[in-house]
Amino acid sequence: MSTSSQALPSRQAGAAAVNTSGVSGAIVFLGRLFFALIFILSGPRHFMSQTIAYAASQGVPLASVAVPFSGALALLGGLSILLGYRAKIGAWFIVLFLAGITPMMHRFWAVTDPMMHQIQFIMFMKNLAMLGGALLITQFGSGPWSLDARGK
Repeated sequence: MSTSSQALPSRQAGAAAVNTSGVSGAIVFLGRLFFALIFILSGPRHFMSQTIAYAASQGVPLASVAVPFSGALALLGGLSILLGYRAKIGAWFIVLFLAGITPMMHRFWAVTDPMMHQIQFIMFMKNLAMLGGALLITQFGSGPWSLDARGK
């Protein structure tokens, strides 16, 4: 009985080692890519005068400083997560970005038009979902196909 209980963990450990370098590694990389893409693509837009003006019209204090700063957080955090280079720190950048942007820019509770209320509610919930994903990355890191994993 003790022989079979010892064989089972070693089979599981072997399967886990194969899985992290194969299909699982590719899936984690795709997850990082899809997660990071929105931040990498939207980050540079935070340096545009139109984006800064829109944020100011929404009541963002010091928009001329806050919006480019948030763009830098989004861009650096997204690249960090995509490449898997210090991804836990990059994920904290995304957490800061989302924690600041979400309640300021997606105030669905203050919108009276039903369609705009629904759109802002969806955007708010999308940001909460991404916040949850970023928090997971702060704890679990970038996975096997990453620059962080090269040294391990």
